Amino acid sequence: MLSTDEATELIGLTREIADAELSPRVALAEAEGRFPREELRTLGRAGLLSLPFDESMGGGGQPYEVYLQVLEELSRAWLAVGISVSVHALACFPMATAGDDAQRREWLPWMLSGDALGAYCLSESHSGSDAAALSTRAVVDGDTYRVDGSKAWITHGGVADFYSVMARTSDDGARGISCLLVKSDAPGLSSAPPERKMGANSSRTAGVILEGVRIPRQHRIGPEGGGFPIALAALDAGRLGIAACAVGLAQAALDAAVAYAGARQQFGRPIGEFQGVAFSLADMASAVAAARALYLEAARMRDAGLPFGSHAAMAKLIATDTAMKVTTQAIQVHGGNGYTQDFPVERYFREAKVLQIVEGTNQIQRMVIGRALLTQS
Repeated sequence: MLSTDEATELIGLTREIADAELSPRVALAEAEGRFPREELRTLGRAGLLSLPFDESMGGGGQPYEVYLQVLEELSRAWLAVGISVSVHALACFPMATAGDDAQRREWLPWMLSGDALGAYCLSESHSGSDAAALSTRAVVDGDTYRVDGSKAWITHGGVADFYSVMARTSDDGARGISCLLVKSDAPGLSSAPPERKMGANSSRTAGVILEGVRIPRQHRIGPEGGGFPIALAALDAGRLGIAACAVGLAQAALDAAVAYAGARQQFGRPIGEFQGVAFSLADMASAVAAARALYLEAARMRDAGLPFGSHAAMAKLIATDTAMKVTTQAIQVHGGNGYTQDFPVERYFREAKVLQIVEGTNQIQRMVIGRALLTQS
């Protein structure tokens, strides 16, 4: 684990890479819908794809508090890249936390090498928020599982090197779901065309199709029927990742609004000197700072081994709602210019919306928080 000074240096290095390698390329990549595979390899070579995992597994050994700040810096420059890093960690989570010693020795060095990219396959077209209703089925056939079904809205669908797949191995509701590791070259595995999204177009989102895919039984992660608790634990951690990404995006929008308000002249002075604009900037900055403080507090709870699920839901809820509000207000500060593609804030606005949906909609986060409160009472 890095010292405080070393962690500061790591975050500074991330900022340098983001400014030099990501910021100059994001606008064109978003316009073209180009997936940032080479940029992710650059991050992998810098060790930024494996930060929150134990060094004994080939990871960076970093606390979540540090890892999430790295995600924020990446997302400030290019949201799709931040999401990719977060989703890769989500895909590695089952093996890192529920794999047996032999599995981890075999798979984690490759998964965390910086060369491989993972995808997390839980959602289906009919089971988004109701994840336990998934119907992709894995049937034992000798020494293998035969897997049939499809997954929807999969980040890295069709470009990942491995997939952590939740599949039904019995009809016993949530207790009938198992977690399987599927390599991208498995016969019968394919992807649907990428979704046509309103934003984050460089982030590859596509359905994943499994038609008679045979998976060795030793590629099951955890006990048979034990996949759903793995999935829920992964989502708790993943929600913190999305919260950090949202704060990075909100910070980018705030930075753009402040710069514009200082440069744009009306009535003989910068518009930032007008109280209406200055108060708006103050509200934006305060909201971003509050969202950052909340995700960092949840991360510290996780690092300390304390229950953090409801705080992760709070962080995801507040940070993504903040990103939506701040990007909306950044457009308002820009006036008519903010509605054009000549300025980045319209892209930030479109990107912010998806963050209120992924890793559990914000309505689901409110259910998680409310349930936790009632359980404590």
